[in-house]
Amino acid sequence: MQKIKSLMSRQGLKSPQESVPEIKSPVENFRIPSKEELRELRENPTDPQAEQEIINSIEEIYFSNDSFDVVEHELQKLPSVLNLHDLEEYRDKLKQQQAVVSKKVADLILEKQAAYVKELERVTSLQTNLQLAAVICTNARRQLNIAKEGFTQASLGLLANQRKRQLLIGLLKSLRTIKTLQRTDVRLSEMLEEEDYPGAIQLCLECQKAASTFKHYSCISELNSKLQDTLEQIEEQLDVALSKTCKHFEVGHYTKVQLAYRLLGKTQTAMDQLHMHFTQAIHNTVFQVVLGYVELCAGNSDTKFQKLQYRDLCTHITPDSYIPCLSDLCKALWEVMLSYYRTMSWHEEHDNEESTPASDGHSDLKTDDPNFNRSYVKKKLEHGLSRIWQDVQLKAKTYLLGTDLSNFKYDDFIFVLDIISRLMQVGEEFCGSKSEVLQESIRKQSVNYFKSYHRIRLEELRMFLENETWELCPVKSNFSILQLHEFKFMQQSRSPSVSPSKQYTSSSAAAAGSLFDQYQNGGNPFEQQTDNKDDETEDVLAANGYESDELEKSVYQDDDSDSDVPEELKRDYVDEQTGDVPLKSVSKETLKIRKKSDYYLNKGNTLILTNTTLNVIRLVGKYMQMMNILKPIAFDVIHCMSQLFDYYLYAVYTFFGREDMYESTGLGLISSRLRTTLSRIQESLIDLEAPSETSGSLTTTEERKEKVPSPHLSHLVVLNSAETLYGLAERVVATESLVFLADQFECLQPHLDAMMPSAKKPFLQQFYSQTVSTASELRKPIYWIVAAKAIDYEQMLHLMASVKWDIKEIMSQHNVYIDTLLKEFEHFHKKLSEVSKRVRIPFQVSNVLWEHCIRLANRTIVEG
Repeated sequence: MQKIKSLMSRQGLKSPQESVPEIKSPVENFRIPSKEELRELRENPTDPQAEQEIINSIEEIYFSNDSFDVVEHELQKLPSVLNLHDLEEYRDKLKQQQAVVSKKVADLILEKQAAYVKELERVTSLQTNLQLAAVICTNARRQLNIAKEGFTQASLGLLANQRKRQLLIGLLKSLRTIKTLQRTDVRLSEMLEEEDYPGAIQLCLECQKAASTFKHYSCISELNSKLQDTLEQIEEQLDVALSKTCKHFEVGHYTKVQLAYRLLGKTQTAMDQLHMHFTQAIHNTVFQVVLGYVELCAGNSDTKFQKLQYRDLCTHITPDSYIPCLSDLCKALWEVMLSYYRTMSWHEEHDNEESTPASDGHSDLKTDDPNFNRSYVKKKLEHGLSRIWQDVQLKAKTYLLGTDLSNFKYDDFIFVLDIISRLMQVGEEFCGSKSEVLQESIRKQSVNYFKSYHRIRLEELRMFLENETWELCPVKSNFSILQLHEFKFMQQSRSPSVSPSKQYTSSSAAAAGSLFDQYQNGGNPFEQQTDNKDDETEDVLAANGYESDELEKSVYQDDDSDSDVPEELKRDYVDEQTGDVPLKSVSKETLKIRKKSDYYLNKGNTLILTNTTLNVIRLVGKYMQMMNILKPIAFDVIHCMSQLFDYYLYAVYTFFGREDMYESTGLGLISSRLRTTLSRIQESLIDLEAPSETSGSLTTTEERKEKVPSPHLSHLVVLNSAETLYGLAERVVATESLVFLADQFECLQPHLDAMMPSAKKPFLQQFYSQTVSTASELRKPIYWIVAAKAIDYEQMLHLMASVKWDIKEIMSQHNVYIDTLLKEFEHFHKKLSEVSKRVRIPFQVSNVLWEHCIRLANRTIVEG
């Protein structure tokens, strides 16, 4: 240490502890480096990293605060056998460590020199200030002595009386104020009864402020505690008033409540409380609605239902009360959400008003930091939107899943979907939510319901087909599927208060504006309105298949007049092909006959369809109705719709087009596309196996549940009678009703394509290209059977065989078998005319029939 001090003295430094006794340190036991060594250290700079490594190599015990004997420590470390060379090396190492530490200490002292000087200056300044303070105190005492000697006792007495007078005047004012404070209790009660919360709070705060001024009076301390209790009571009533806005929002009422909270400086607290009240209001509202219906259906005054949880309570709803309860539930939830929407609107309007400088003197009602308050309130309200809607979704989901809807009637289930769809629309407008919770829950119910519903409808379709006599269903010529009750939803605009049959579309909803704006002043989007009877009725059926009795009479007169046509005229028409008669003179008569022949003319454009066809179209409308409301199951619904068409097509083919005779001819009546379609339908939809109790695994059983047994033709339909042209009327009705059904599916393709998910659209395109478009191809095989059986080609073949083909003589007249063939054609023509009196034979059908007849005749003549 002495060496260090000497080093400091050489540098011109003074130690602040020169007068302090030195503290003995274990470091002093080491040899202090000589001047030459220190000079050598200063003159020969070393590497800082090497110095740090040397310092790090020093044992930790040297850095401890505890004093210890260094010599003894080092001696104890010596080995039992001493080696001079090792001892010298270890001594040199200790010298080196000591030199580095000494240099480090010297550097640190030099580094802290400025701070030492500065601190010394501060101590000197403090000493000067203390001396100045002592002088000031001495002068003050001297002046006080002078003042004491200068004033007399009389002057001080006069001043004391004046002061006492002033105190008494102040006391009188205080007593009057206290008297007024004692009477404010009554006024506060009156203001609370009038729900003037801002006035009551302002009065109470003024009273508290006045009371704090006179708190040194004993009577005021009691009044102050009473005012505090009154203020707490006002806050409780204010909280109750705030909770009332959750169900029925009134602008005036809410304005008073918000102003009162602002006077209290608790705007943020009010927002927190408001969201708690909304959450509680949702729970209490739905619970009371469901409880009311459960108790009403139970028919007794048992209070056990009040103790149940909401989830358990929903399971006690009966099917009859399910829809009314759901409707009331949504109405109640709508009122809560509307109140929240109007609350947000109120804050937006008042934020805009507050953003402009106020000049009416109400600026004193603002809090110290209005921007922060406004930002907090805005964020809280925006965050609360999704929170409120999530609570609404969960309550609605719990109610939805509490009852099994698979046994509901179709209209009832559609009504449930309708209500939930409107609720989801409300949620989307409320907070922009896609309502995933509601969509998933309603999707589960819909899939379960639709599977059961579709299975029953397929069985019904099989029953219809097996009991169908293929008679014409009389409909008007201007019939359109949009006239049917099931398709009304495609025409009507989206209205929130329509019946299940009047579903709405999203495009028309956008035109109508926001539901919250539409019903802000009253009304409810979930109000159930009864449909007008005019809307329910369907005027699609015609009398006897014609628009009027006059038209029916005129048509049949035209048909009957065909029998008056002379045989010669008919022969001329036949001979027209040979060119024996001038074309012009015969074509006029031909046109006349064609006008009178029903199967050449679309008689009144009468549509050909059956009751079963109409039933399938109605089912398609119902399926689209369900799909329109619930788009997540659109693919499942369209797949089931395709099965309806597949089964109808397969049934028509099975009843009228399956014939072994033309299969062996190799005429190619069934195209490869139609054959592929029929094979696909048979594999995927038709259950060809007989039911067995033991055979088949569980997977096979599940697969068979998705299939339907092949239908059987009704025994009332006779297809083997030559008099009826082998059931031509029934064949025409069946085939053309299928073509009509395919045309309706073509018309609906844009609507189905719009509802189909993008990933599933190839299925829809494949269905139309491979199934719907093949419906008209069934005409060939079905009508071929009639053309093949109605004309006796075997007789013509025998006549051809009996002809002597003598080429030496050229006949001037045609052979006998040609006359026979022409007579067969005339007879077939008469039969067609008779059939056309029952069923209109379209132009395409007559073309196919005559084409088959000509091809069969040519085949017999050429290959016979």
